[in-house]
Amino acid sequence: MMSCSDYDYIEIVCMYRYPIAITLASGVQLECIARDTKRDEQKRECIQVDNQGELQLIVLDELRTLEVLVDNPHFTKVTFNR
Repeated sequence: MMSCSDYDYIEIVCMYRYPIAITLASGVQLECIARDTKRDEQKRECIQVDNQGELQLIVLDELRTLEVLVDNPHFTKVTFNR
């Protein structure tokens, strides 16, 4: 489960709909736009992203890194330790 302080990063990127680069536990890397937080059919917490015009849910527990691809006053990159 993601900590509250880590979850804050997810909320920030969704609130501002930042373009982001994420790395998953599997090593897959993805550039997309953060949209919202949701739960999938298995009730897992997810981030909803716009991946080239297609909405996709990514399970938060699968995230390893999150990088904002534009200048902003909040943060640049965060690594999730599990």
